[in-house]
Amino acid sequence: MAGPLSGTATRRPAAGPEAKPPRRARAVPPWARRLGGLLALLARRALLLAVLLAAVFAAVELLPGDAANATSERGESAADLAQRRELLGLDRPVAGRFADWMTGLPSGDLGTSARGESVADLLSRPFPNTLLLGGLALLVTLAVSVGLGCWAALKPGGGVDRAVSATATGVLALPEFVVAVALVLVFALWTGWLPAVTLTDSDGSPASWRMLVLPVLALAIPQIGWNTRIVRAALADEAKAPHVETAVIDGLPRHRVFTHHLLPGALPTIAAGIATSTGMLLGGAVVVETIFNYPGIGSVLAGAVTDRDSPVIAGVVAVTGAVITGVLLLADLVRAWASGGRT
Repeated sequence: MAGPLSGTATRRPAAGPEAKPPRRARAVPPWARRLGGLLALLARRALLLAVLLAAVFAAVELLPGDAANATSERGESAADLAQRRELLGLDRPVAGRFADWMTGLPSGDLGTSARGESVADLLSRPFPNTLLLGGLALLVTLAVSVGLGCWAALKPGGGVDRAVSATATGVLALPEFVVAVALVLVFALWTGWLPAVTLTDSDGSPASWRMLVLPVLALAIPQIGWNTRIVRAALADEAKAPHVETAVIDGLPRHRVFTHHLLPGALPTIAAGIATSTGMLLGGAVVVETIFNYPGIGSVLAGAVTDRDSPVIAGVVAVTGAVITGVLLLADLVRAWASGGRT
């Protein structure tokens, strides 16, 4: 009989509830991972926009003079200027003014300009015109660059490919104001086909669609060169992929290889290039609007810089940054869809 001194240990079942097997971690669905990644990306871009807005306030603070001096009328005394500075909050630290401005941003309150106008109301009429101009230029850029890039990729190394690549490189080097001046010279002064100055209706919008042609082309042409090279390079890289080579070896028709294997794989790179052009188009719109007297935010921004008006400049940056962030997010969705649906 075995006992405590017999040298053989006897194990007894432990008292209490039976031990449960460890739980396995639940697998996170792919859609949840993608949603989390997109939300994290959106948060990073929102933080970047906040840093940019803070830099705007700091940069305006470093300019000589202030909004009170810039908007003062002739003959105002020092006491009047001091009262105006206090009214505009210029006697407070720039960090405090920026914090107050940021607290109203989520509700759409962009603050008050140095001349006492609501910044949101000040931008409500010209900003849609700038969006119209930039949106049309983006559509033209997308259609022409994808068409030219695909045309060049159909016969790599051929005459069309070399001509498209050389032309795209040359156009890419041209700034918007040079293209705008050339377009005015050819289509307005020499031929008289299109107007060089934009007239507006009573609601502040361009009076005719013909007045949009030259500004849209001035914005789109440099970006067409940039994106045509991106499309051509993306298609060339994708042509080396194993699934494309397999489709060619299997004897599939060229158009089917192009539409079902080559183009879908290049879509993420193309989407990223087009999204990047959004910021360039909206940035170049300021110069183009000035040349064509277009009723957009270019004149508002120029006046705000002259007035040292931080809320207006920051408001322009905020609404423009929101549009660019939205387009970049759309490009991320396209890239995620293309990568997830690719076999």
